Parts: sequence; C-alpha cells; structure tokens
Amino acid sequence: MIPMALTLPRTLTTDLAGRAVTMDEAAFRHLYDRTARPLRAYLMRSCGDLALADDLLQEAYLRMLRSGFEGEDDDHRKNYLYRIATNLLRDHFRRKRPESDEVPERDESPGHDEAVHLRSDVGGAMAELAPRDRQMLWLAYVEGASHQEIAKALGLRSASIRSMLFRARQRLAKQLQARGLRPELEVS
Repeated sequence: MIPMALTLPRTLTTDLAGRAVTMDEAAFRHLYDRTARPLRAYLMRSCGDLALADDLLQEAYLRMLRSGFEGEDDDHRKNYLYRIATNLLRDHFRRKRPESDEVPERDESPGHDEAVHLRSDVGGAMAELAPRDRQMLWLAYVEGASHQEIAKALGLRSASIRSMLFRARQRLAKQLQARGLRPELEVS
C-alpha cells in the first residue's frame, strides 16, 4: 500500500497561501485510495525513477488541493489529477539535461527466466520512447483510458489521439524488434 503523505484536517478551508480547499478529508481519502496506485505507476513508467515518481505524486495531489478544484464527479477529478501529473512530468523533462546518450546494455546473464527477460526488454524499450509516447501507451493499455481521457490527461486534441497512439505502438514495436522480440505467428 502506498502511504498517504497528505492529510487534511477536517476543518481546513484554506491552504497556506490562503486559497480555498473545497475537498474534506473523507473525499480526499476516497480520491487518493482510488487513484494513488495507478497514478504512481503511470509516473514511474513515464519517468523511470521511483523517487521522482513519488515526489511528483505528492506534488500532483498538493497542487490539486491548492487549486480548489471540485470537479463534476470522480472521473473528472481523476482526469484533472492526471493532467497535473502530466504537466509536472513535462516540467521535469524540460529542466532535465541528458547526462549521457549511452543506452544501458541488456542483462544477458544466465539464470534469469524468460518472463524476467521479457519484462526487462519491454521496460527497456518503453524507457527508450519519448515521454509522451510512454504516457499515451501507459494510459491506453495499462490504465485502460479512452482516447478522450488520454487527450484530457495529456492536453491534446481528442481527434489526434488515435493516430498518435498508432505511431507510438509502431515505435515501441521497432524498439522490441531491435531487442530481438517479434510477434508469434499463428499457425493455421
């Protein structure tokens, strides 16, 4: 279980900056319980750093609370939270300077079973994609988000998600093929 780092006093109506906080502790806890684990996984897969993902997770919830955003329903609040997290990721990648252009070598040591290799190959291939491709693929295929939800979370036009997702899948397939992974052919 992910520890809940942010808690609200039951009577809190303004934050430290004097902005309205409209969500009470019970409503926040409900939202947090529903969204923390998948949002953390999304952040982790998008940035590749667990400590950074945890920092961004906490900052996303804090910013949502400070905004005073109420939302129409749980899905609207969840989409808003993912949008904040996506913006935090973008800000991080804009500031980040590449330390090295080297791609880490694959672990070829004996003793690892095939599933571990497959998982590390897929994880490595995902890590080599652009952040937006990773985000779209994660939201679509892990979170099961619709094209409209992906568009809202990433700040893109809904009409362009289908083609962007198609191209992101193609780029992932090329990365996997470069690692020697190919789809299994059905034998009729």
